[in-house]
Amino acid sequence: MTNSGVRWVAKLTADSAADIDALLGLSLGLDVWERHGDSLVVAASEGQLLELERRRWVRVDRLATQAEFEARARGGPHSAGEGGPA
Repeated sequence: MTNSGVRWVAKLTADSAADIDALLGLSLGLDVWERHGDSLVVAASEGQLLELERRRWVRVDRLATQAEFEARARGGPHSAGEGGPA
């Protein structure tokens, strides 16, 4: 599987909060960072996200790789382009 080692921060959006409850009840190994009514922000492998998309349980929006996301949070070199914060 391509990029299977890449971990993503992704927003998972379901049709309803009940669908999110059902998703959380499954043993998927997702690292849940935030929960909002009908969505979750998670850290997950590319393989996990592909499986969620394949099963059509949620809409998956990849926000950034986990490394990029954490670098921006620390104000690192990826925070606002090549030169850092603008």
